[in-house]
Amino acid sequence: MTGLPVVIIGAGPQGLAAAAHLTERGLDALVLEQGEHAGTAVHEWGHVRMFSSWPELTDAAARRLLEPTGWTAPTSGYPRAEEWLREYLLPLADALGNKVRAGMTVTGVSRRGRDKVVDAGRRDQPFVVHTRDSAGAEGMVLARAVIDASGTWSLPNPAGADGFPALGETAARDLITYRIPDDVSAFAGTHVVVVGAGHSATHAVLRLSERARREPGTRVTWLLRRGSAANVFGGGAADELPERAALGTRARAVVDSGVVEVVTGFRVAELRSDSGTLSVIAEDGREVSGVGHVFALTGFRPDTSILREVRVDLDPSLDAVTGIASEIDPNIHSCGSVAATGARQLAHPEPGLFIVGAKSYGRAPTFLALTGFEQVRSVAAHLAGDHEAAARNELVLPDTGVCGGAGSFDGGGGCCAAPTTLQIGPPPVPVG
Repeated sequence: MTGLPVVIIGAGPQGLAAAAHLTERGLDALVLEQGEHAGTAVHEWGHVRMFSSWPELTDAAARRLLEPTGWTAPTSGYPRAEEWLREYLLPLADALGNKVRAGMTVTGVSRRGRDKVVDAGRRDQPFVVHTRDSAGAEGMVLARAVIDASGTWSLPNPAGADGFPALGETAARDLITYRIPDDVSAFAGTHVVVVGAGHSATHAVLRLSERARREPGTRVTWLLRRGSAANVFGGGAADELPERAALGTRARAVVDSGVVEVVTGFRVAELRSDSGTLSVIAEDGREVSGVGHVFALTGFRPDTSILREVRVDLDPSLDAVTGIASEIDPNIHSCGSVAATGARQLAHPEPGLFIVGAKSYGRAPTFLALTGFEQVRSVAAHLAGDHEAAARNELVLPDTGVCGGAGSFDGGGGCCAAPTTLQIGPPPVPVG
């Protein structure tokens, strides 16, 4: 199989970086991208400003590949995602040339002549990557190894608190958005609900709060599943990513000012349509009524259907790669120290198969670009036979400033902090 390429699924930040590392080590790489161009998913959230700075958003091997073309690495500032795409990802894809093929959807990964059940001769067979191009034509590519860097962008979580769409959620899809908004002018004078507690939800709340300040009659209600908002605003001054800290600080300010109403312990069970508006109903019967639009920003989950005929090892709780799950589990911690990032931890029972990037984190929300760059550096070293480099950990992550992680589902605090209760917004009575 030495004459076959390493196939990389997804031409996002980690997929392109993987190709750069493999190319630098003399291995043939082929990147298959579903979208029209590299970084298609990044383009879809291009209006969002990153809280990682430029030096944390470019990979070392990618820089070494780009610099001979005259490209210069940005050294400061916090780009919007569209700038990241235009000034780094697209030039990197151009530098990789015909190693990147856009408009190619991967529909499955298997071993040649072997389904998931068959043991005999399995290890000796190449991977078969099944594809469909933009015209609908089916094909296949043989590969010596497969790196799945396809991310989680295509599969957002629902508003329903039990992991399935709430009652009425599918029927009300025209009034629900699962992405961070850009232009929110259409919501002036309406009641908008944001469901979720992560950075995406915080971004949405801040954008909507600006509209609420300028347009009388605009209401913003922020629904949190947890019984406390203690960890929603981040680590403040202790956060080593200043823009991430600023995001939480600004969110706290708009809540404290009364522009945004926060309701805690609200687990969505039903979305009920009523004359063009929605009522959002919690499991405990509380109701937020007269809602014109809902932003369900409750995270993402990986689509593992393309891997159903290969042998993968995923954590039963997170859908993350089992080897790294214990270090990224939000039920345990959200600290900045993550040691398990290498090829050994990312390996599966299927030799030569690796899941990297946001998809390797499954449903965990704490992924940073830096983590993915370290993952693909190690995986590329492993595939090149440089096991010393593959085992070496070169990752240094900025701390969040939040020592405790998610803590109790119904309360505050975390794994290494005394429990804290912070009730913001009305007590648990009907609101509307």
